[in-house]
This record gives sequence, structure tokens and C-alpha cells, in this order.
Amino acid sequence: MWRYIHRERLEVPSIYFAHEREVFARDGMLYAHSPWVELTDGEEPFSASVRYRTVGDMSCTGAVASQAADLESVVGEIAATRITERGETRADDRVSEAAMEDRKREGYF
Repeated sequence: MWRYIHRERLEVPSIYFAHEREVFARDGMLYAHSPWVELTDGEEPFSASVRYRTVGDMSCTGAVASQAADLESVVGEIAATRITERGETRADDRVSEAAMEDRKREGYF
């Protein structure tokens, strides 16, 4: 997909590119620090250059440490990784296999 976007010179929202952001680490993932996500004991926000490989709710979508600030850099970064976009950034998958279904039942959607 990213190669196609690059080849066709399609516009991409800036959130997909690396930028400095306040984040915190939890379960091996980086989350956006915000008033809507409560920190647990030992979690401290810090500034890091990150980008979002997928965009979703900040309570269940993680960022990845990155310096990729343009399409060419994003394409190169993704080509070099061995972790799927979903596997690296979707927190619900680390909770349980049915976490998204549980959210649906709780009225998330």
C-alpha cells in the first residue's frame, strides 16, 4: 500500500509521519500521553519521535519510534521491519484474542 501511495504521489495526513510527541511506554508499546488515557504506577510520559502505522483510538493504538518524516522514508522503514503494522500497534491484540469483540459488547462501537 505504501509503495502505491508513494508511486502515485498521494497525499497522506501528517499523523502518518514521524513527529515529536509526548508518549508513555506500556506492554512494549508507545501510547500518546493525553487526559483520556490514565497512566498506571511507574508509567512516565516522555518526548519521542514517533509515527503511527495505523490510526485509531488512542486508548488501543500505539505509535512506533521513527524518524520517517516523508513517504520515501516510511516505505523504507516498513520494508525493513519484520513486525506487521497491526502486530506492532494494536494494543487490543495484547489483551486477548477477543478484545475488540469485548469492546463491541461494551458499546465501544
